[in-house]
Amino acid sequence: MEDLSLHILDIVENSVAAKADKIKICITEDIKNDLLSVEISDNGIGMDEETKKQVLDPFYTTKTVRQFGLGLPLLSEAAKAANGLLSIQSKKGEGTRIKANFQHSHIDRRPLGDIAQTILTIVIGNSEIDLIFVFKKNGFKYILDTRKIKVQLWETPLNSPAGIRKIREDLKKLHF
Repeated sequence: MEDLSLHILDIVENSVAAKADKIKICITEDIKNDLLSVEISDNGIGMDEETKKQVLDPFYTTKTVRQFGLGLPLLSEAAKAANGLLSIQSKKGEGTRIKANFQHSHIDRRPLGDIAQTILTIVIGNSEIDLIFVFKKNGFKYILDTRKIKVQLWETPLNSPAGIRKIREDLKKLHF
């Protein structure tokens, strides 16, 4: 995957497949400490200890459409290539938390990519899910919470033209 936004999209798809109805994405750029952190947590079905041990093996997958699972192994390798680390916390029946840390200035760190478009794509494709997106950089903090947007839209769906317009307007506040 060329950029981190595609990894985020892949992990969110895993969360949706794990029956999550609440997903939180947090990206923190800490230039002072030379750290970029990407964290995705959900309230899906979670993983047992055996699955957690195998999930970074590219030849392990729970999906039936292919016989390999590259999402988490590729993210783990991307983090390692940039002096970082991937961690996984999960408990069966409670959800999963994936966190990838990267040395921000490392030459091999993948770019963030089009995060705003990725968030919009996630919301449009999964309008029934509550998505909280937090972006922090050098004192700036941006939060998009679809629960609040749903209240503002009343009964208009998030993936309607009015909902998409509202989300796009909100994402314009995002500063990279």
